[in-house]
Amino acid sequence: MMETILSNLPALQVLLPLLTAPLCFMIRKQGVTWLFAFLATLGSFAIAIDLYREVMTNGPLSYHMGGWEPPWGIEYRLDELNTFIVLLVSAMATMTLVFARKSIEKEIAPQSFALFYTAFLLCFAGLLGITITGDAFNLFVFLEISSLSTYILISFGKDNRALTASFQYLIMGTIGATMLLIGIGFLYMMTGTLNMADLASRLPEVMDTNTVRAAFAFIIVGLSIKLALFPLHIWLPNAYGYAPSTVTIFLAATSTKVAIYALIRFIFTIFGVEFSFGGMPLTAIFLFLSILAVFSGSLSAIYQTNIKHVLAYSSIAQIGYMMIGIALLSTLGLGAGILHMFNHAIMKGCMFMALGCVYFRYGSARIEDFKGLGKTMPLTMAAFVVGGLGLIGMPLTAGFISKWYLVLAALEHGYAGIVIVITILVGSLLAVAYIWRIVEAAYFQEPENEPQGEAPMALLIPTWILALATIYFGLDTRLSVEGATRAAESLIGGGL
Repeated sequence: MMETILSNLPALQVLLPLLTAPLCFMIRKQGVTWLFAFLATLGSFAIAIDLYREVMTNGPLSYHMGGWEPPWGIEYRLDELNTFIVLLVSAMATMTLVFARKSIEKEIAPQSFALFYTAFLLCFAGLLGITITGDAFNLFVFLEISSLSTYILISFGKDNRALTASFQYLIMGTIGATMLLIGIGFLYMMTGTLNMADLASRLPEVMDTNTVRAAFAFIIVGLSIKLALFPLHIWLPNAYGYAPSTVTIFLAATSTKVAIYALIRFIFTIFGVEFSFGGMPLTAIFLFLSILAVFSGSLSAIYQTNIKHVLAYSSIAQIGYMMIGIALLSTLGLGAGILHMFNHAIMKGCMFMALGCVYFRYGSARIEDFKGLGKTMPLTMAAFVVGGLGLIGMPLTAGFISKWYLVLAALEHGYAGIVIVITILVGSLLAVAYIWRIVEAAYFQEPENEPQGEAPMALLIPTWILALATIYFGLDTRLSVEGATRAAESLIGGGL
């Protein structure tokens, strides 16, 4: 029995939250639904740890759904890249649900708890499926599962503008998904297969065709919408700004990271480096848009009054750093981009959790309401500052490590690299500006609201776990740097 379970762990990774979701909807008791959802995410996290160790020790794994051999059947393929991302997604989902139990009491109506946990688990299952599948169409299906549930999660926000933000994301997400599907359809038309490894072997014969070039363009643009690459990011600020705190934490830590993973998978594994960066002008496009993302996102963050919007525009800038790493087209650069995905998820998750603590007490995320919180909510603000220092890239934080590797990768590229280094430095200085506005209000201004006291321990514990992780991964980089480097080496060296 145990041997059967262990041999089916890749499928169980996705099935666990997927099958638990309808149970949560049927039970409709807050404590029980939360417990079921938490156990499902915790189980997926445990499986992710086991699969990560297995892949890092023995190499890639291939799981055939229903016993059907690929390319005829659907394959779940686990390698150094996706096990690293699955580990990140499942860890952040688990931490988010620890935070959610208390947080949603102030932001979601009790009668909607069951639907919330159902949508959360479906979104989680979709993100895992995107990451673990070795089938291009299956990736699209899981993308739709995660997207549809995300629209529901965003709409739970108490502000009426949450519905508008959800609808805006629905429109943009549908456009992105449609473009992705068209691109996959073109690839199938030219090769007769949807298996990623099989696509990679068959595409070279038809690579020099307009159909494949069109497929490439549709897929790149579609996924760029999903990952919120400038200027296709217009859905992200309001989605983060008006969603419940728990939803914002989860989306900021996982959603864009998984979309970037999908982009990397198509570029490096399916189309290949030679076509993506040689036959198509992807390097110049990504570098140009990424540099604009760093500056526009950082500058926009400085002028926001809602801190959720500050952190949302900050995420647009941070996505720019990740995409710069991909565009540098080296093991060091790609590894730095993947590493920043990991570190940014932890840092931004910490900051949004701290913000959720404030929202729990004051029901607001405006900078004005942060005045004096350094005294009235010292633990919450200390965690926020730790995350902010990581975002800036201060030494001894996780953010410094990924930016340092990004600078080293950029310096390998001559004059173009100098421009990138300047971009990273200026972006970090702009981050100091928008983080300082919040710190100044919290520590150097008198409170305007009646003090409500520190946040409950149920919210502070997961917040401080991520704050300590921000420091830990700035000191001990064995897991993060090794995982990112191994992933980059597998891609540059031949992908699947």
